Amino acid sequence: MLDTIDKSVAVTPKLWMPERVLFTPAALDEPWGQQILKRVQSLNLPIEELTRNRLTNLRGENERETYDISKRTLAVVTAPPSSFKLSPIPPSADWQFHIAEGCPAHCQYCYLAGSLSGPPVIRTFANLPQILDNLANYEQKGESTSYEVSCYTDPLGIEHLTGSLELCIRYFGTRENTYLRWVSKFDAVDNLLDLPHNNHTRCRISVNAAPVSGRFEGGTASVTSRLNALRRLALPRTEGGGGYPVGIVIAPIMLIDDWQMHYSKLFDLISDALDFDCDLTFELISHRFTPGSKEVLQSWYPHSKLDMDEAKRSVKRNKFGGTKYVYEADTMKTMKRFFENDIITRFANAKILYWT
Repeated sequence: MLDTIDKSVAVTPKLWMPERVLFTPAALDEPWGQQILKRVQSLNLPIEELTRNRLTNLRGENERETYDISKRTLAVVTAPPSSFKLSPIPPSADWQFHIAEGCPAHCQYCYLAGSLSGPPVIRTFANLPQILDNLANYEQKGESTSYEVSCYTDPLGIEHLTGSLELCIRYFGTRENTYLRWVSKFDAVDNLLDLPHNNHTRCRISVNAAPVSGRFEGGTASVTSRLNALRRLALPRTEGGGGYPVGIVIAPIMLIDDWQMHYSKLFDLISDALDFDCDLTFELISHRFTPGSKEVLQSWYPHSKLDMDEAKRSVKRNKFGGTKYVYEADTMKTMKRFFENDIITRFANAKILYWT
């Protein structure tokens, strides 16, 4: 049976529920930490109040067991001082900041593999108000400034536990010339629809062709559910939607068998979900990996069928000497042409932000 977008039925959202929630003493000292505590208590989740500001007892006998323990754990901590020194994040935004680190999904190509140190426990930051206050230091008067908040987490995937994304959207709704960007593979958007965002938040959903999403994106909402959620975010307030600017992130684009057919079917679903005028962008990201991420991913998913054969790829080096494996140049050109042509044909008013 083919997936279809059902525009009349509210689908029960995909919610991650950790098996335990850890609070450090520093997190409990924060008012926002207390707010998260109340949310978690209302969900009757097991809570552990730690005696020290360190996370321990997360490691198993091997990397796979450590992964399993970590992915069932939410840790409420405070962001370290280094988090207040922001880094640029082109082409996505001017700057990145973090409300959490770690993701509850089980994507076998995970971009965080090798990027974050230690066990992949999901950490959310209790000193979020201070993090938001710090953003003003990166704004230039009279100039537009954009911030990406999804580099190290899926903010919607933990929103029911934290409320942190709502706080960010409210904050940016009060600022001039500053814009928030977030992306997710989840679909629980009800609590975001009525927020005073003032068109300063762009909500994006990450989607992929069925063979990729079905095989490699464990623990996430289905692509149709994600697109239904994006539809609701984009619909005008007068039609019960959120009236947000929205975006589609197709990532990671993979050279699977019959890739043109499968991605055309994905575009059919997108067209069906967004069959009205809206402020829409596309971001197109081809699959790539590093030697370090490959090693971590193979320890997390030892039986994965994800193709990470270096012999089929080109080597790309960054200015710091790092290495990543990408598709061959001719292949990239062919794929880029296909995606851009399909988007231009189907979504005349949409903007393609980048291909990488």
